[in-house]
Amino acid sequence: MNNPPFPTSSPKAFPAYPRADFDIESGTFRKQPRKPKPSIPNSVKMLKSISIRLYYYYKLHPILFFFLSLSLGVTILIIFSVYERRFRLSYRQSEEMGLVSKNSYPFSNLRNLVMVAGHSVYTSSSCGKVDKEDSWFLESYQKHPGQATTFLRHIKEGVDIVSKDVEALLLFSGGETRKDAGPRSEAQSYWAVAESKDWFGKQDGVRSRALTEEHARDSFENLLFSVCRFRELTGSYPDNITVVSYDFKEERFSHLHRSAIRFPEARFFYSGTPASSTSKEAALKGEALVRTQFQDDPYGCLGSLRRKKLGRDPFHRSIPYPNGCPELKELFRYCGVTPYPGTLPWSP
Repeated sequence: MNNPPFPTSSPKAFPAYPRADFDIESGTFRKQPRKPKPSIPNSVKMLKSISIRLYYYYKLHPILFFFLSLSLGVTILIIFSVYERRFRLSYRQSEEMGLVSKNSYPFSNLRNLVMVAGHSVYTSSSCGKVDKEDSWFLESYQKHPGQATTFLRHIKEGVDIVSKDVEALLLFSGGETRKDAGPRSEAQSYWAVAESKDWFGKQDGVRSRALTEEHARDSFENLLFSVCRFRELTGSYPDNITVVSYDFKEERFSHLHRSAIRFPEARFFYSGTPASSTSKEAALKGEALVRTQFQDDPYGCLGSLRRKKLGRDPFHRSIPYPNGCPELKELFRYCGVTPYPGTLPWSP
């Protein structure tokens, strides 16, 4: 008996039971519920709709869209700057009212300033030759035997004074004043030398209270900028100021510069060390000339003093002050032949 041949194409398979669960008790099929599609949050739908509309307007009017976007960006920047200004003003007022904690300043417990004025940049790669003239960048009028030793005396004198006053902050002051010395500041040079000398045996008591002011370009700025730097670090102005420099510069600092900022004479002290024996005569003549210039231009903002100051800024460093001492803003702007007439934090 011949079996009929199988068809060339197999019939489509079909499930024996529908795709559902069979309930034995009732004898019926239960359809499985469909899993709901995840819903898109309304915020996402709204953003998608806005982006589609913006893209449409951009394609329709690209130039107009650009200017509108630019205007919006500028408006946002203006709003932020206004609010930032208000915040700064509010913060400053809070400081004046004593609402800002003094603990927000790293050296809020210090009350007295000891400033060592820088006179040169240390350029040697070895810290073992700090007393050698060829380790320092010296101007022609500084090239005298023993000159490097005078810098060491200033550094040691500042360290000694601060070691005896637990409420004193030591600041080495002086900017990047010599182009050929590279972008190294006088202040950092003095700090590095003190470090190499182990702070002359007083590291534990002084190092943590010794910092730098790295923007001053002349002796007046050594004083003014250091007072501002003190305010940045402590949140207040110094009760007392001690300046360390050459003894022949005492009249310049103690009278001319102190009078220019109207700091009380009874709270201002000067510690001078001698110049090298081979440079003393020339130093006295040069000091007489500079003193006369500051008598005519107490703030160093006119004529030869101004030109000299600009020449001591070869790398065009931006001066941050008076950002850290807002109470002295008008004093920083002042340029006159008579003392600044405005109110100062130390005014009686």
